[in-house]
Order: sequence, then C-alpha cells, then structure tokens
Amino acid sequence: MKFCALHNAKLTLMVQRSIASRATHAIVSGRRYCGQFTQQLFTLDKDTAPHDRHMVRGVPGDVSLTAFDGRSMFKPARRVFLALGLALSIVAPQGAFTQAQAQIPYLQLPAAESRYAAIVIDANTGEVMYAKRADSPRYPASITKIMTLYLAFEALSEGRLRPDDLITVSAHAAAQAPTKLGLSAGDQITVDDAMRAIAVKSANDMAVALAERIGGTESRFAALMTLRGRELGMTNSRFVNASGLPDSRQLSSARDIAILSRAVMRDYPQYYSFFSQKEFVYRGQAIRNHNHLLFQIPGVDGIKTGFTNASGYNLAASAVRNNRRLIAVVLGGNTTAARDNHVHDLLETGFDVIA
Repeated sequence: MKFCALHNAKLTLMVQRSIASRATHAIVSGRRYCGQFTQQLFTLDKDTAPHDRHMVRGVPGDVSLTAFDGRSMFKPARRVFLALGLALSIVAPQGAFTQAQAQIPYLQLPAAESRYAAIVIDANTGEVMYAKRADSPRYPASITKIMTLYLAFEALSEGRLRPDDLITVSAHAAAQAPTKLGLSAGDQITVDDAMRAIAVKSANDMAVALAERIGGTESRFAALMTLRGRELGMTNSRFVNASGLPDSRQLSSARDIAILSRAVMRDYPQYYSFFSQKEFVYRGQAIRNHNHLLFQIPGVDGIKTGFTNASGYNLAASAVRNNRRLIAVVLGGNTTAARDNHVHDLLETGFDVIA
C-alpha cells in the first residue's frame, strides 16, 4: 500500500487548513484539532521488522490480516509531516502551548508523564501509523491477561481444553489480590466462566486458576507466556505471572502489546468475542466490563484495560469502521478518563486519515 497523489493532496490540505486555523486563532475543539494535526499522530516507524506475507480468514469484523514490511515507509507523507512540524515550531515557540494545544491529549500527555507510551497500527497491514516510546519497557498490568487468554485459546483450539471443563481453584489462586471473582480454595468454575471473568472483570484469581490448569503451575505458565511472546515477535516482553499484578520483572512495551493484540485476532478469531463482552452474569450477578470504550464508541470491540500504581492507566483497544480495523495501545495514562479520551482521539484520527 502506498500513498497516491490524491491521498498526499488530502494530507497537504489538512496541514494547510490547520496552519491557517492557528494563524487566525480560530476556535476548534480538542478532538477536531487532534484530527488536523496528523503529523504528530501518524509517523511511521522505521524499525519495524519485516515478516513474510500471509492471509488469514475469519478475522473479527470481516477484516483479513496480512503481515507488513515495516521498512516500506511512505516518504512523500514524511515530507508533508515534516513541513507541518516546522510550521508549528514557527507559529508557536518551543515550550509555549496555546489554549487549544493544551487540550490535545497527544501534545500534553507525553511531556507530562515519563510513563506514557503509545502506538497505533492498521490491523490489516500491520502498518505503524503512530509510535511514541513504543519500544520502551513498561509495566503491562492487567493487559498481561491478553497473553493469558491467548494461551487458553490455543489450548481450546488444540483440544487440550474444553469450555465446559471444570477448574478447581487452588489456595494460591484464591489468595490473589483484587480485582478478583472471589472464589474460595476448592471451589470449581468452568473454563468458559473463568475466561469471561478474566476478559470482563479482569479477575486475578481466575487468571491464576486458568494458568495452573493449563501449565501446571503459574510460574511454568508464565514461562510459556514469555516463550510464546518471543515466537510472536514480542522482543521486549517478559512474563512472571498470569495476572499482571505488580512485579518489577514483568515488562512489555506498547509495540509488543499491539503485536499480541493483532495475533489474537489473526490466530484465534473464533474466540476474539471474549474481549467484546460488555458484561457477563455469574451466580446471578451482572459484571460490567472495565473497558468503557465498548460503551462509548461505535465500532470498538475490545480489548483490555490495566492499572497498577507503577504502570498507570493502560488500554489496548481495537475498532472497526468501513471494514478497516485499527489497534491503539496507550500505556501510563494519568487517569482512566485521560487514557480513554486519548485512545478515542487516536482511533478517530486514524480513521480520518485512512478514509
């Protein structure tokens, strides 16, 4: 896929309009303004490793996934984006933000938080549309559970696990810190209910119980998580537990989480709907998904939130619009609302650009 003359003309026009808007001090909303300044959102990463091309059927949203050679960059677009950056530096002195700029999450959040990291990719091609500290080590928190469920989906697809299999909760699993489903040691739960509790409630006790059911012990399962991550290309990730509870040894990156998110859709599309559930009912109690974007943005159908004091507010999200799917990962948000709004802006601007 390459930028055509029409696409470059569209981007150039967006640049010209945004500069003209600043020159005349026009009042624009933060989100619209975010959509205009595509330079800061959509620079392509020159370090993405190439992969062999392949096509996979049955991906959620009827989107087929093909591998992408990250070295195939869009030079004409880079010139447009560079021009925009130069124009912005002339219009606004370094370190001085206008009132409009102060409301744009991607302009203020990275400068305010060293924990911030983000990436946006096209799920179909693998194209990196935006990357900020995408390879820097970060604490994944409960986004870890995407890998936990990936290995569970693998076991289901290979027949080593069945949805109606019963899991007996161990004392170790029951002792996990919240968020948890709250089962006692010796209680039993089906694999299907355990996976739904992990995807919707982010239940730490169920993540450990499922890990022990598949791997024998949580530590052995965590080793399998790290190994599978390496095979998927997650070069910056190491897992030591199945839940994402605090451990300084458990690290990942925004890019690795995007790779994992895309792998779930590509390899196990039949199970991706676990991440789309807005709620599930267990023992008569309705449990609501922590991912607020499922309720707020049309087309969003996953994936997973995460939070610890060390990690900040994390979110891996995916959305489909006009048969195009984007994946956005934001790590280290200051609040739930700031993180959600930032991911929303990244997705909206991404869809504007590829429209």
